Amino acid sequence: MLNFEPWDRMLHQYVDAQGRVNYQAWKLESVEELQHWLSELSKVNLQDYSDPNPRLALWLNLYNALVIAQVLKSYPIPSIRPQILGVPNWIAFFGFFLRPVFALGDRRYSLSDIENGVVRATFKDPRIHFALVCAAVGCPLLRNEAYQPEQVQTQLDEDATRFINNPAKVRFDAETETLYCSPIFKWYRQDFLNVASSTPTYIQTYLAPRILLTDSTRVRYLDYDWSLNQRMSS
Repeated sequence: MLNFEPWDRMLHQYVDAQGRVNYQAWKLESVEELQHWLSELSKVNLQDYSDPNPRLALWLNLYNALVIAQVLKSYPIPSIRPQILGVPNWIAFFGFFLRPVFALGDRRYSLSDIENGVVRATFKDPRIHFALVCAAVGCPLLRNEAYQPEQVQTQLDEDATRFINNPAKVRFDAETETLYCSPIFKWYRQDFLNVASSTPTYIQTYLAPRILLTDSTRVRYLDYDWSLNQRMSS
């Protein structure tokens, strides 16, 4: 049986309502607990779960937990995109996502494998882009609770609504009739176009108050903030 209770407890303890993570306290207090839970998760047999919702909850929780574990190994760090003399260290940056970090069954997975090879390829649901959190401020806000099989579809709707109604991620300038949005909508544009005729019409599905967005609405992309989504211990 899938047991997300330890992960849920740690999220409640170390993540606030704004999705900021207290890495400092987590590293001091619960690194071993996180590693123990990940070790237990590696024993899961996916063949035992034919229903897609338990599988989806598993992969979302696993991705976010592995990101946290990666950050904790190197913390304190200002960003997951390290720099050398002011220049981005792309080898370390891509290594964060491309290096295999978890074994499940007879395969080892990187974060990129989980995101692109499993979650995007299997579930084909653009809402996952508001749930997978890479530890940057520009990412979606990390939920301070685990995804649960019986709730995951509702949780994804909540994630999409929260992301799209966050002015730091999506905003409409009525004066210039321009929709400004996170580059996540550019990087994964085709995923959104698989379920909507355009990025603006997808966004309108979740936007409140309702604004008339059409396929021809002008779109501009915001800068992405790669700084760490952290909060400090009080």
